[in-house]
Amino acid sequence: MDRLLGRPRLTDEQKRRVPPGQYLTAKWPVLHYGSVPRTDLSSWDFRVWGEVEQPLDLTWEQFRALPRTTVHCDIHCVTRWSKLDVDFEGVSVRTILDLVRPKPSARFALAHCEQGYTANLPLEALRDDDVLLADTYGGEPLEPDHGYPLRLMVPKRYFWKSAKWIRGLQLLDHDVPGFWERYGYHNEGDPWQEQRFAE
Repeated sequence: MDRLLGRPRLTDEQKRRVPPGQYLTAKWPVLHYGSVPRTDLSSWDFRVWGEVEQPLDLTWEQFRALPRTTVHCDIHCVTRWSKLDVDFEGVSVRTILDLVRPKPSARFALAHCEQGYTANLPLEALRDDDVLLADTYGGEPLEPDHGYPLRLMVPKRYFWKSAKWIRGLQLLDHDVPGFWERYGYHNEGDPWQEQRFAE
């Protein structure tokens, strides 16, 4: 135990999995801007639009009927905590992209969430096999503080890119900064490069 910080010392294996400047936590801290929205699943929908051949609008029941997958991963927050060995279940974003058929012009995506929150990513980042629209954590539905009913999960980026309470994806031919990027966060958010803030 690191007596000064009250944190456990990392094993060699953990050190390989924790990016620079991060510390390990067993908890899942709750961080977000604004209040936690209330969700009525009977009127909830998820949309994909923009530079796509086939726009999509799913009810909760339709979303839950899509093929499901589980991702075992580590997550890293820009506020410097990392949590290892977490399990999320949901629908692969690849499945969604297959349904909407992005146009050749589609190069970026903007996640649209409750209360006007947005997060931007290159489209290629969403094609990774560990990127999910997650509704389950550790075998249980997401808690409201963590994004119930649905959040984007992008494990290879700082966790603000894993937008809570997601309601849709807009595919674009150009990049549009998301909420935190407009306030000075780095556009890419790679934890291994410590891309926390813009230059």
